[in-house]
Amino acid sequence: MLRFMDWSVVAMGCALVLASLGGRWWERTNVRKGAGSDHGRRFFWAWLPLLMGLGMIGTNVPRLLGAPYPVMMIVDTLNLVLAITTLFLALRAGRHFFRTRGLRTLE
Repeated sequence: MLRFMDWSVVAMGCALVLASLGGRWWERTNVRKGAGSDHGRRFFWAWLPLLMGLGMIGTNVPRLLGAPYPVMMIVDTLNLVLAITTLFLALRAGRHFFRTRGLRTLE
């Protein structure tokens, strides 16, 4: 049962990657039709699901396939870099979102 749960996490990661690619395709189709691209939400529609899906896949696949210890350590290091990158991009997108909305602290 636990192995099934691990593979279901990998399947969910694959679904997130596919949803990210679909969101990116949808955005490009709308821009071609003349609609303006919303740069503030691009991270949430295209990049966040992609990065989270890759993290979910990279976390479980080496262990499920019985990879040797050095391979697992390399994948864990790449997942840490991916997590830091995702955090940085989310903070940057949030700052951009609140700055464009005109929300400022009380003076």
